[in-house]
Amino acid sequence: MIDLYQQQRAMRAMRSAAIQRGVIAILDIGTWKIGCLVLRFSGPETFRESDGIGSLAGQSAFRVIGASTTRSRGVKFGEIATMQETERAIRTAVQGAQKMANTRVDHVIATFSGANPRSYGLAGTVEVLGSAVTEADIARALAAWEMTPIGEGRDVLHAQPLNFALDHRTGLSDPRGQIGNRLSVDVHVVTVDSHVVRNVIHCIKRCDLEVAGLASAAYVAGKAALVEDEQELGAACIDMGAGATGISIFMKKHMIYADSVRLGGEHVTSDISKGLQVPMAVAERIKTLYGGVQATGMDDRERIEIGGTTGDWEHDRRTVSRSELIGIMRPRVEEILEDVRDRLEAAGFSALPSQQIVLTGGGSEIPGLDGLAPKILGQRVRIGRPLRVQGLPQAVTGGAFSSAVGLCLFAAHPQDEWWDFDVPTESYPARSLRRAMKWFRDNW
Repeated sequence: MIDLYQQQRAMRAMRSAAIQRGVIAILDIGTWKIGCLVLRFSGPETFRESDGIGSLAGQSAFRVIGASTTRSRGVKFGEIATMQETERAIRTAVQGAQKMANTRVDHVIATFSGANPRSYGLAGTVEVLGSAVTEADIARALAAWEMTPIGEGRDVLHAQPLNFALDHRTGLSDPRGQIGNRLSVDVHVVTVDSHVVRNVIHCIKRCDLEVAGLASAAYVAGKAALVEDEQELGAACIDMGAGATGISIFMKKHMIYADSVRLGGEHVTSDISKGLQVPMAVAERIKTLYGGVQATGMDDRERIEIGGTTGDWEHDRRTVSRSELIGIMRPRVEEILEDVRDRLEAAGFSALPSQQIVLTGGGSEIPGLDGLAPKILGQRVRIGRPLRVQGLPQAVTGGAFSSAVGLCLFAAHPQDEWWDFDVPTESYPARSLRRAMKWFRDNW
């Protein structure tokens, strides 16, 4: 039976083949919106080693030629809850992007939030067979690590080598060609709930599309919102989505920790809906136009017309002060930030040389958040927006599109993962990965 290693390699090969043909789609499946970007690739380019881009995964230059977003349906907490509704939303987004790009796409790389991501640090050590380290030695070292028990219903989504050590020397990014006797590798593994990934793959296939890759939204948002120095020195990216808030910590240009909080902007909208007794759509409009988390003296005098269509004139003509609206929104935003702070403390974030925190995602656009967040998370906090990529329409350059833009970078400039190396099948432990990642066998 084909195992995970071969299937992940097949996904990488599918991505490479689609890029060689010139077109691939990016699909961001979120609780509030589903976005699709169509990328056109112009061919391989040479990147500097200092860029921190995986030397084996392959890189290409790209341009965004199509973009479309639609209101997400059937997604809760970043996870698919109603298959048919999500399928229709994906089809709408993909068709819109295809129409703008004036081309058809068959392969997509998808990202999703939620799924309860968990991080593990693993290590493998082997003796170097020759005088110098070869790619085969790296593959054997990657095959030597033992997968810790991750529990039933959990699968591995990312398995990235972070650091190589050769004898007494550590901190090596690429040990090939160096002289030594004993090679060690540290690997960061991210696991997610199996059913979430199965549902994502199944839903995309129902849309007559092939899955050429999957990535955690927390990971790709960090790739888009963190600048190079932040990824190198150590920083946390907080992706404040509608249904879940993703957390990723980067160091030496690699993600070293991933987590999520099952709270987001939709919960703020729900609080407004309940507090003001209005439908969710009206609450979302009020939050977008008048929301905030930092009240001033002027906010007591600013009145907001709630509106309504109940037919009750008194009820539909109600107004509320902006300070009252802020009083509804702030406690939930504080709760989200406090949960994030607790996760960062548990991960040992305070031990990093640089403790920069970058807030991105649609929730980061709430006015006043830049003043509230430092009081809870620490002083080194900024609001991040995704890096500009060629051809990206102005309408999709806000923080809400960090995951989509990061997925573009993930597609074009992938970092090395365990399955990018030609690991000898007779050497890697059967119990470590065949049991842990059954969803590839179930869905491919």
